[in-house]
Amino acid sequence: MPLSQIIVPLDVATETDAIALIDKLPEVTFWKVGLELFVSTGAKVVKILKERQKQVFLDLKLHDIPNTVAGASRAAARYGVDLLTIHSTCGREALKLAHKAIQQGAQESGVAPTRLIAITVLTSLSSRQLAFDLKIPLELPEYALQMALMAQESGLEGAVCSPQEVAQLKDSCGKDFLLVCPGVRPTWAETGDQKRSMTPAQAIALGADYLVIGRPITAAADPKAAWQRICDEIAQA
Repeated sequence: MPLSQIIVPLDVATETDAIALIDKLPEVTFWKVGLELFVSTGAKVVKILKERQKQVFLDLKLHDIPNTVAGASRAAARYGVDLLTIHSTCGREALKLAHKAIQQGAQESGVAPTRLIAITVLTSLSSRQLAFDLKIPLELPEYALQMALMAQESGLEGAVCSPQEVAQLKDSCGKDFLLVCPGVRPTWAETGDQKRSMTPAQAIALGADYLVIGRPITAAADPKAAWQRICDEIAQA
């Protein structure tokens, strides 16, 4: 797996902290900007990353009525981000309108279209929580598959899933359907709030296209050393 397929989250609260982390890890080419940082800094941090010729995963997990997610998707596409997330539970109409809006926003700004990918099931959720808290009667792998298939049928380029669902989704959706996997933890790291995690080597072997690896790197005493350790672990897989 090329190291450009490892996405590192900028899970910090301020622009200053974000720049400090980017400076510590110049080898990282793909960064994730999530809700906290985007709400704190707006599009400014996206602009900073693009000026440094980095790829950007704008992980906003859009979830609203069709017209609203379409408008938000169109606006996000104008930033030239590479990936954008939307919850599959918005429904088929919202997914279709958001995907169409992405193309419009990119065309208006003269940038390459953002790839819109669907959240299937948050990796912080367990099978028990899906059944007892959310009252969803399907088994978690089956539910994740149904969400991914609906996204694909709506024109989306891929989905976010835990490594545990990768093999099934690749088999059903095809090799060109992009799968982004959070919940990836090297053997020496704590799993934290990730309920369905795997090691980088395991996720790659199953067919993951991108790995999102955060706290094992960003919360390490030496982020650069942690990044290199993970790169070495993947290279040996």
